[in-house]
Amino acid sequence: MIKLIDVHKTFRGQKVLNGINMHCRKGEITVLIGRSGSGKSVSLKHIIGLINPDSGQVLIEGHDITKMDSINLNETRRKFGMLFQDGAMFDSMTIEENVGFPLKEQYAYTKAEIKERVREALAQVGLYGVEHKLPSELSGGMRKRAALARAIILSPKILLYDEPTTGLDPIMTDSVNRLIVKTQQELGITSFIISHDMEAAFRIAHQICVLYQGRIIAAGSPSEIRASTDPFISAFISGENTQEFEEKA
Repeated sequence: MIKLIDVHKTFRGQKVLNGINMHCRKGEITVLIGRSGSGKSVSLKHIIGLINPDSGQVLIEGHDITKMDSINLNETRRKFGMLFQDGAMFDSMTIEENVGFPLKEQYAYTKAEIKERVREALAQVGLYGVEHKLPSELSGGMRKRAALARAIILSPKILLYDEPTTGLDPIMTDSVNRLIVKTQQELGITSFIISHDMEAAFRIAHQICVLYQGRIIAAGSPSEIRASTDPFISAFISGENTQEFEEKA
């Protein structure tokens, strides 16, 4: 479903991606882990076409989006849903207006149809009776659920998650992780998550990819990554300081 082939990217003389190779299988959850500032968000932006690589290919369902014109790229982006780190809800809009926003912007639905689709999307993420509330009136976990409802309302093939559990307490973190798995299982969506939460990655991922020094140094099932003898991976999993590896690199 998603494939990055030898992708390189440099910003102001600093090499961020140094030949990254990665694939995400259809209908599975892939988690990209790595230190803060390692290039996880840059990788995600390449996948959705917000950034073009200096060289390499970004394939979505076999089609290289780096060679697409704006019309075809926008059409490809309709295959995506996106859950931002902070939810990215519009503060002045109700939950119903937030969740229904993609329908209003892209398609000619009636108000009644949008209202019904919003109700269905909220029900899918376990939210009821919150349509007329503002984002500020919901808990952090409920805002994440509402943001996910907005992400799935257009029935995307691919869901992108940007650090979905950052800033949440352990109970809410568990709730969001369960929701990610539930969404993938019930809708068959291909999910790509960037995170530094190893515990969550081991619990929900079909595949974990480890990003280090601009490259994928390991990719495999949670059990395969857990069994890795690579010193950086071992230190990262255990929460040890990995600065020494950066200095030696």
